[in-house]
Amino acid sequence: MPKLVLVDGSSYLYRAFHALPDLRTKAGEPTGAIRGVLSMLRQLIQKESPDYFAVVFDAPGRTFRDDMYPEYKATRSPMPDDMRPQIPHLHDLIRAHGWPLIMMSGVEADDVIGTLAVNATKHGIDTVISTGDKDLAQLVNPQVTLVNTMSNEVLDEAGVAAKFSVRPDQIVDYLALIGDTVDNVPGVPKVGPKTAAKWLAEFGSLAAIVENADKISGVVGENLRSTLDWLPQGKALVTVKCDVAMEMEPNTLTIGEASAELPALFERFEFKTWLKEGRAAIPKKEITAPKIAKDFTPPTASLFAPTQARKYETIFTQEALASVLSAIQTAPISCFDTETTSLDPLTAQIVGLSFAWTPFHAVYIPLAHAYAGAPAQLGLQETLASLKPWFEDATKKKLAQNGKYDQHVLANHGIALAGFAHDTLLQSYVLESHRPHNMDALALRFLNEKTITFEEVCGKGASQIGFDQVSVERATEYSAEDSDVTLRLYQQFAPQLGADEKLNYVYEKLELPTREVLYKMERNGVLVDAGLLSKLTTEFSTRAREIEAKAYELAGQPFNLGSPKQLGDILFNKLQMPVKRKTATGQPSTDEEVLQELAADFPLPKLLIEHRSIMKLVGTYTDKLPRMINRETGRIHTNYAQATAVTGRLASNDPNLQNIPVRTAEGRRIREAFIAQPGCVLVSADYSQIELRIIAHLSEDASLLKAFADGLDIHKATAADIFSVPLAEVTSEQRRYTKAVNFGLIYGMGAFGLASQLGIERAAAQSFIDKYFARYPGVANYMQTTRTEAHEKGYVETVFGRRLTLMDINAGGGPRRQAAERAAINAPMQGTAADLIKLAMIAVQDWLENQRLATKLIMQVHDELVLEVPKAELETVKASLPKLMADVAQLRVPLVAEVGVGANWDTAH
Repeated sequence: MPKLVLVDGSSYLYRAFHALPDLRTKAGEPTGAIRGVLSMLRQLIQKESPDYFAVVFDAPGRTFRDDMYPEYKATRSPMPDDMRPQIPHLHDLIRAHGWPLIMMSGVEADDVIGTLAVNATKHGIDTVISTGDKDLAQLVNPQVTLVNTMSNEVLDEAGVAAKFSVRPDQIVDYLALIGDTVDNVPGVPKVGPKTAAKWLAEFGSLAAIVENADKISGVVGENLRSTLDWLPQGKALVTVKCDVAMEMEPNTLTIGEASAELPALFERFEFKTWLKEGRAAIPKKEITAPKIAKDFTPPTASLFAPTQARKYETIFTQEALASVLSAIQTAPISCFDTETTSLDPLTAQIVGLSFAWTPFHAVYIPLAHAYAGAPAQLGLQETLASLKPWFEDATKKKLAQNGKYDQHVLANHGIALAGFAHDTLLQSYVLESHRPHNMDALALRFLNEKTITFEEVCGKGASQIGFDQVSVERATEYSAEDSDVTLRLYQQFAPQLGADEKLNYVYEKLELPTREVLYKMERNGVLVDAGLLSKLTTEFSTRAREIEAKAYELAGQPFNLGSPKQLGDILFNKLQMPVKRKTATGQPSTDEEVLQELAADFPLPKLLIEHRSIMKLVGTYTDKLPRMINRETGRIHTNYAQATAVTGRLASNDPNLQNIPVRTAEGRRIREAFIAQPGCVLVSADYSQIELRIIAHLSEDASLLKAFADGLDIHKATAADIFSVPLAEVTSEQRRYTKAVNFGLIYGMGAFGLASQLGIERAAAQSFIDKYFARYPGVANYMQTTRTEAHEKGYVETVFGRRLTLMDINAGGGPRRQAAERAAINAPMQGTAADLIKLAMIAVQDWLENQRLATKLIMQVHDELVLEVPKAELETVKASLPKLMADVAQLRVPLVAEVGVGANWDTAH
């Protein structure tokens, strides 16, 4: 039978807006919802191949339901500001594709869809409705099916019954009973889906439930009886109107030719891939079913194959494996991906491997799928032994998405990866650091394809299964797609990087070598003293109890220090402290910033801050770290995320080693637990005042340059200038004030922030800032020039060419633009500092390997490197480390690295 596909455009719009990141053009126009909707429509048409098609949107203005019930949809949040301007452009693009678009005044999109579905059935046409709206389940019948493009859920009659526990013809009664909070349609109080389904199973219909209302006992029975007068109106509100008067018939809704305006619209909204395609034809996503490849013949390797049907194959035989090996041996570059038992890179074991060396073709080699009925697979050890020479051959170029993880996994099996040439995660990061870099997001953004997600394969939460329990057929689709898509992403990214000398330098000379150093650091791990951590847990917990007792005394009663509600009641009702800010729900805020403000005048908030700090240290470090010790190595192995911070800084997680406080006694006690193995010491090396040196370099301010060239204490030198006193007479208080100004200006702090930090009047803070800029006019000029260039370009750069995009730099007025302007000043400094420490890591690791030393890099924390050094190598390392770090770049001021030594991290720092 012919097929009509109807799309709930409003549902698509909201789902795309919230699912995608904040995508914008270079001019700052939001485009995420537009791109997301168009991508979903293209995927839907490709999948369903409809004979007839239409996208239906709600028309602006009131509908008959508003007249029926004035409170209808009254509780809905207003449309997001960034969504509204995208709607007319989306409509233009849909029409320009030749896709029919329908909006009818006085009714909702649901009613138009319902009417068209009913009329289609009369014309012998099957209907597929694509929506995320549960209300439309009432339209399902043998000729009408619902699909959800985002979740791949399909609801026919059996599907509706399984999902809602009622038949499609009972959905309206079901909705009338439970109500619709989204549309502000009341139901029967305290009646949820289970009760509604139970009543409908027992009585059959809402009418029968009403007739038997007296027989239903308990509170819900009373609620039902009190709602009887409302139920007819509630039912009318949730019923889709299926007799809307309209001129078009379902068989007139054919997809037309794209208009001549489409390329211009693609160019306007910077949809580069679709623009290259010309008409933006829907790609034919014909995925062949995985099969046993007995006589597998590899295609000719080509990096620029035209768009074609995808071919994914499963490798079960030695003959097929030999063919794969032959293909990757001769390919100019091959992509690989590992499927594993765990996301922990140090413990994960291989379940299967996929490879791709030519676009739209990939293979999957299952090795350890262990579910009941799993097919016979190649031996894990034998297959890895066959692949090991290729993996360890530095002349064979390899590619992956987040290859550091795969490198760990291979190492777990005794394979030392070599020849790793490219990583699409890092390519994307260098090109667009401000956007997501996971493969699913990249495929959607650059290939306009929705990929299979891990959750779709393995589930999520408590019901998630291990990959070894995934069927080989599904694993082939998922893993082969990963390698294929990664290869095609590389084809997109490589020319872009190659065409930009600065970005290519950041990618090839900074990010790729850093990836290798991070792999080695993560593998090295760090030794911790579990006994000391346990002792600290006891000490900190005792201190926390003492604070609780003191807090009860100040409050005049016991209370839960972790409960915002109880805390708010104590602070603002009982003790009558001033309310500084309120939460989104209108309650007085008790967040950290509020407590800091209150602590200046009241003792209780100060205690609460200390309590929170101690309990955080217990939960995050002293109690948790011992449980994270690797059983085989006896060490903790953090993961350094390389593509997280837009500035280029690394992020440490599982555990986060970068957030251990260094300025508190408790934080330093935790650092004492990070120790060297017997016969070794820890050496800490960090750049001195790196960001101030960078601003001196960027601003070329003569006074700053001279102060650093003369080796002066920069805060003291600045204080002498601002306070007009000799350098030797600068007081510690004057230095403190000037230090706050020096660092505050780097982070865009104004007079208000400086006054708050120093506890002085705003006028006095402004006076300090004015004096600073008068003494260092080059800094003031740099800041203004940087703001201007950021507005013109939409981005700023580090000294080494890393590009830092500022999405909100031209976003009208208000806080978003102001924050972007602050970031424009700060980002080049933070980013350059991040680049320098990466260069230092690369230089130090190269030196260690060239000198064949046993010293190991074990941690990187912001501007600091930590090494575990055998005592026999200590003097060599101490002598060479400062020079290695100072010589990684030539700035207008000297780089200075300071080195400390100790048995633990605290004494070394």
